[in-house]
Amino acid sequence: MSKSILIFYITLILFSINGVAQQKVFTGNPDTAFKVARELAFNKHRKQAQDSLLLILTKYPNYNDIRAFLASTYSWDGNYNKARKEFMKVLNNDSKRKTTWVAAINNELWSESPFKALEITSLALKNFPNDEDILLLKAKAQQNGKNPEEALTTINKIVNSNPKNQKAVAYQKSLMNTLSYNTVGLKSSVDLYSDVFDPMQLHTIKYSRQTKYGSIIAKMNLSRRFQENGVQFEVDLYPRITEGLYAYVNAGFANTFLFPDFRYGAELYKSLPKSFEISAGFRALKYSETTTIYTGSIGWYTGNSYWAFRTYITPNDNGSSKSGTLNYRKYRSDANNYFSISLGMGFSPEIDRFNFNGNENTIVNLNSQKIAAGYYFSSKNDKNLWGTTFGLTHQEITFDIGNYFWIYSLSASWEIKFR
Repeated sequence: MSKSILIFYITLILFSINGVAQQKVFTGNPDTAFKVARELAFNKHRKQAQDSLLLILTKYPNYNDIRAFLASTYSWDGNYNKARKEFMKVLNNDSKRKTTWVAAINNELWSESPFKALEITSLALKNFPNDEDILLLKAKAQQNGKNPEEALTTINKIVNSNPKNQKAVAYQKSLMNTLSYNTVGLKSSVDLYSDVFDPMQLHTIKYSRQTKYGSIIAKMNLSRRFQENGVQFEVDLYPRITEGLYAYVNAGFANTFLFPDFRYGAELYKSLPKSFEISAGFRALKYSETTTIYTGSIGWYTGNSYWAFRTYITPNDNGSSKSGTLNYRKYRSDANNYFSISLGMGFSPEIDRFNFNGNENTIVNLNSQKIAAGYYFSSKNDKNLWGTTFGLTHQEITFDIGNYFWIYSLSASWEIKFR
């Protein structure tokens, strides 16, 4: 519709509305007026469109197409209660309007009222038994109502009867991924040194499980350094405390000089407005003596990107050693598919585990600069996850302070999810 014609119609509608004070009832062709109102609604003149629709309904209260469209405009504007009343009026007049049932259910989903949406889907299915579109909305309502197992049962019903329903197949895949509570993974890393040391290796086998209280991760780390082999056992917990607040708790032990005898730590994470998150905590490593490391981070999600800065502060006899790392992630389809790059300065025995030999007082003050890049991706069914990273570090030599070597780091990982 051209701008001049649109202005003409708006003027005509407003003139008609102004006449309501005298006539209070619509006069004119309802079909023509409805067409104009739709044009107004789709051209960012929603209020004028709603006024004109209400005016038409004064004369034609059972014109269901008009009332249903009015309800949809309310829903688009976030006026979910108004929309609900109008949808119900239409459905009470004609319960065989599938498009109105779908719109009414979506109104409840958008208003974050999953149980009301589920109630409406039950009514809709009495009129349209086994309808795939309505069953799909029922599954969404069940998932939003914290019943993903029931949602999967509903979606399986659609896929079993019609495996070509692409929306249902895609949603089934998403639900099965959500319900994959168990993960087994392998990760191998190697550090190659420009001089002084032989290659150093770290291999990790892990098992994780999602619970209603948070996730639990058990790890076995196998290290080969200085022509010696050693094993460390660790447990990571991520308990959910309340909405927007969770924790990280770690404990580990080993009986080899390649790892600390004991390690433990804890950290609190808090969500903030504007998609920010902050954290604060500590790590403790016990070699010949215990080294305590204080850490904190700030993260920010923006669109498909994530920025995070983390610092480690390690008090020692000469003051405090400080290190910091800036990390950036660019997500693709979901959280399992992304590219990352990080920049860091300073040495921390928490993240530079390969290089910590038990000489705490000297090592925590080493100078170091590093850069790393990684790529992570999943299989089509999201069951298998892969990742690879490459890093480059310019680090001061432990026993030759003031001189540096280069460290070339490479890692690869694989995980599989299952129920």
